[in-house]
Amino acid sequence: MEKFNLNCFYKNICILAPNLFTMDTTEVLIKIRKIVRSVDIESKKIQKEYGVSIPQVLCLNFLHESVNYQATQGEIRKFLNLNPSTVSGIINRLEKKGYLARLPKLGDKRVVNIALTSAGDKLLSTIPSLLHEQLSEKLKKLNNDELKTVEEGLETLVKILDIQQVEASPLITIDAELENNNEETEE
Repeated sequence: MEKFNLNCFYKNICILAPNLFTMDTTEVLIKIRKIVRSVDIESKKIQKEYGVSIPQVLCLNFLHESVNYQATQGEIRKFLNLNPSTVSGIINRLEKKGYLARLPKLGDKRVVNIALTSAGDKLLSTIPSLLHEQLSEKLKKLNNDELKTVEEGLETLVKILDIQQVEASPLITIDAELENNNEETEE
């Protein structure tokens, strides 16, 4: 997952539409900046107050919702839509903190299940609802016309920025790249 680069965003907007900086476009940029900033603030708050990153919280949430509170690393990777080394780093750090455990699968010791521990479950119960969860619930309450308007506006922004090829999961997070950097510095 690529990290959103606000400076690059502004640069692309200036290149693509240099004469469009009226009050309306400035307001659009301010609203986008508010969204990006809110995600960044939430990420830092969760990290500071609970000692885990947003991707780590999402991993724990996934295990909490999984059958028997367990999943394979591949299932976690698919859910988070992150590369295998990033997911390994997330799992390693959570295991080191005692929030999850690796369990060999019965009958096939080559397969390892990742299981949520009681400490991980306890941590989850203290973390407030994440921004993407709140947004998902509010989007579900929109009628079809409102949802279509939001989708069309976002699609227009994606086209303006020429970022259709960028992979992204339906989870709002900007610190997946930080997970990669932490992985390199902690080893």
